[in-house]
Amino acid sequence: MEPILIDLPDSIETARLLLRPPRAGDGPQMLDAITEALPELRRFLASLPWVALEQTLQSAETFCRTAQSNFLARKDLPFVMFDRRTQRLLGTVGLHRTEWQTPKTEIGYWIRTSSAGQGYVSEAVRAMLELAFGTLQMARVELITDEDNAASRRVAERCGFVLEGTLHNERRAPDGSLRHTCVYARLPPLPA
Repeated sequence: MEPILIDLPDSIETARLLLRPPRAGDGPQMLDAITEALPELRRFLASLPWVALEQTLQSAETFCRTAQSNFLARKDLPFVMFDRRTQRLLGTVGLHRTEWQTPKTEIGYWIRTSSAGQGYVSEAVRAMLELAFGTLQMARVELITDEDNAASRRVAERCGFVLEGTLHNERRAPDGSLRHTCVYARLPPLPA
């Protein structure tokens, strides 16, 4: 099947979250959330080079509109995380670098610092796994993180990913240090 022909939900609701693709007008809330998260995210510049750039209202709105376009074209499947109760934008989660022929994909996410450690990311990742293995029929979902990113590694473990290996000296950070990358994966659940 052509990816463009896959029907995807307009939104996904979990116990506490509303997940939906970014859209025009999300820029101000996106800028607020990313600005709060920058100090934490910038600890892992080798894995997240985009956070080194200056974050502005224009760059946030450009991201939202580009992400919306990529979602519609099935080039990337980003979702914005909102707290269902407050409607506050918490961060993003999505399926990225999808290889439709295999088919496999990679889960990525970030969350504003004040909402970290409350289980929102694990909740969002579980929703992405349901989408990946259900609607998209993926054969493999990866979660790739810096070896020192303890929070992301805990999310992977809580969500049932298996550490397949650590790639040593796999990336060079802007400060020149070599970084190690952990590759986690999940396979589809076995039929009941």
